[in-house]
Amino acid sequence: MPFLPVSREEAGGDVDFVYVCGDAYVDHPSFGAAIISRVLEAEGFSVGMLCQPDFHDCEDFKRFGRPRLGFLVSAGNIDSMVAHYTAAKKRRNFDYYSPGGKTGLRPDRAVIVYCNRIRQAYGDVPIILGGLEASLRRFAHYDYWDDRVRASVLVDSGADILTYGMGENILRRIAHLLGKGVPVKKIHDVRGTAYMTVRGDKIRFDVVEGYDYADLRRDKKLYAKAYGEQYAECDHINGRAVTEYYGDRMLVVNPPMPPLTREELDRVYALPYMRAYHPMYEKAGGVPALDEIKFSITHVRGCFGGCNFCALAFHQGRSVVSRSIDSVVAEAKLLTTLPGFKGYIHDVGGPTANFRYPSCDKQLTDGVCKYRKCLCPTPCKNLKADESEYVELLRRVEAVPGVKKVFIRSGIRFDYMLADKSDEFFKKLVRDHVSGQLKVAPEHCSSNVLRYMGKPDISVYNAFCEKYFAYSRAIGREQYVVPYLMSSHPGSTLDDAVKLALYLKKSHYTPEQVQDFYPTPGTASTVMFYTGLDPFTMKPVYVATDPEEKRMQRALLQFNRPQNHAAVRAALIKCGRTDLIGRGPDCLVPPEPRRKKL
Repeated sequence: MPFLPVSREEAGGDVDFVYVCGDAYVDHPSFGAAIISRVLEAEGFSVGMLCQPDFHDCEDFKRFGRPRLGFLVSAGNIDSMVAHYTAAKKRRNFDYYSPGGKTGLRPDRAVIVYCNRIRQAYGDVPIILGGLEASLRRFAHYDYWDDRVRASVLVDSGADILTYGMGENILRRIAHLLGKGVPVKKIHDVRGTAYMTVRGDKIRFDVVEGYDYADLRRDKKLYAKAYGEQYAECDHINGRAVTEYYGDRMLVVNPPMPPLTREELDRVYALPYMRAYHPMYEKAGGVPALDEIKFSITHVRGCFGGCNFCALAFHQGRSVVSRSIDSVVAEAKLLTTLPGFKGYIHDVGGPTANFRYPSCDKQLTDGVCKYRKCLCPTPCKNLKADESEYVELLRRVEAVPGVKKVFIRSGIRFDYMLADKSDEFFKKLVRDHVSGQLKVAPEHCSSNVLRYMGKPDISVYNAFCEKYFAYSRAIGREQYVVPYLMSSHPGSTLDDAVKLALYLKKSHYTPEQVQDFYPTPGTASTVMFYTGLDPFTMKPVYVATDPEEKRMQRALLQFNRPQNHAAVRAALIKCGRTDLIGRGPDCLVPPEPRRKKL
């Protein structure tokens, strides 16, 4: 099966849909554009791929002519602003989703720019938004780069419909309605979509009345409250539609589309992907993002982990669904036939590698709890922690002829591992699926900060490490844990950063990299950052916004680096912890060097 056409000439005439994407064209099931385009192809629709078009005018958007049914628009696998800027708002010099890592091939706020160019080219042609950028910006949202609350991206883009979450069944439904001649302006009853209409228009679902955008822009307390209400409706069983008002216009965000069934998910991953970047990128050196995932397998979607700084709950949702073992094994067999495969499957994972099913039986009938978390601060009494099927899956993949070793590099939820009464997976992970070091995400050690992060207490991570090292010693291996750590998350004070520095010193761990908290759309932590309020309790949260304090918090995590000593000393003085400045065994940094007399 060839790549989908990238020009009208290749298409041999008109196409039903033109898919406009901010990423280079990679036909691999780790890329949303590849999945949606292949799903539509399987439904009998023709799709032209217009990836990273020249956005400076509308000419390149005419490459396929006017599509029969409409344009599908996505910024790509990640938000275009995150792709372009660091947490310090500095321009990145490498783009993993562009040929050769070249920057500048997609615009800032890509979906808005793309839609404007399409309107210039074709006027009232149907435009459907999708992908992460659209999904997480479906409501009025705090935008870190503008430092203000922006309108729903549906308003700013002028698109007709916004799809959010995982879009296969959403796009199937929209495509068939358009194919039957239903006007795009009349498609108001599809779950997982948002649309604009007049105030007072009839809504097809039970509805939660939202707020006026003008009020959300000026009232931080109202904004935090609105996010909490939106979050509570992110469930396909008990979620309701939510409105938002823009003058005499009304944004309606319909309830989520149910996740794919196991059988549907199997069919999606069995579609005929080329599993490569388009040959037109060969001269540029290919597309770097493919290197990491080319020989990896996704077996699960959704996450009930509930980390407040993660947008998964707002996008994929908290309902977990997984592929069958036979489906995963079939993909493993396919990987062994690909050029460049050397016997190593780099990952069998997903948002959280060791989840396979919903967290409890109640979720199957009543949906996810609106505000309670399944694992934090302690595992829910209804949690079903069972990794036995994942163990069987891994064993079956390992047995595929040509597979030498299977690694697990996706996030492992260590508190879920400890909740499992059987240590079978834990022991197998240590023995068979670690290449010397395992990356996990405690994120911090302060109970106060971890509470705002939605993470378990550090004692849980310590217990995990104790078991991990014990199992490693039992098989005669020296293996390590690499913890992901975050500085300046809402709730984190300088005192908390000092606690983390002392914890790292006691653990004899020197992090090579640390992550500053990055406020991105769709997360509870971003709401805390902007409003200073916890959207679930409406209680005040301390937020480090001063650049100098943020610099000190980050420096404390790498206190041993000479270039950080001045910032660490300043932080310790500010905290009244001058006892940690000196050359004693408990000190973090040496005293300030004496200046030589002239």
